[in-house]
Amino acid sequence: MVQGRVIAESLRVGCDLQVRDLRITRIDRQDVSASAGSQQPDVWTLLDVEGPDDTADELASALAAALVEGRGWYADFRTAGDHVVIFPGRIFRYAIGDHAGRAEAVRHGRLAGVPPHQLDWGD
Repeated sequence: MVQGRVIAESLRVGCDLQVRDLRITRIDRQDVSASAGSQQPDVWTLLDVEGPDDTADELASALAAALVEGRGWYADFRTAGDHVVIFPGRIFRYAIGDHAGRAEAVRHGRLAGVPPHQLDWGD
């Protein structure tokens, strides 16, 4: 099952993110002023999502097209055995526990301006 979190503020204004069988399981608003990047707002709307594993590619592509560029945003989710990390226009998919795959995604995140402390997703 796809399980992940999308930060609503990371999505481009006007994007229409529609993925079949994807559902929101929780909505949470948080003050992240102590950890937000300089290009990110102080309050985030966190959308926990889930769906069948066969929606993973569709969700990753939709997010890669929908994420705001140049402000250090990414999204990620897990499937039964993979971790999928998405940046604007770029998708990384690696087996959970694959340190080289994770390192490649982290390296790209740094280049994309993601604050280092936000590159701490677990596997």
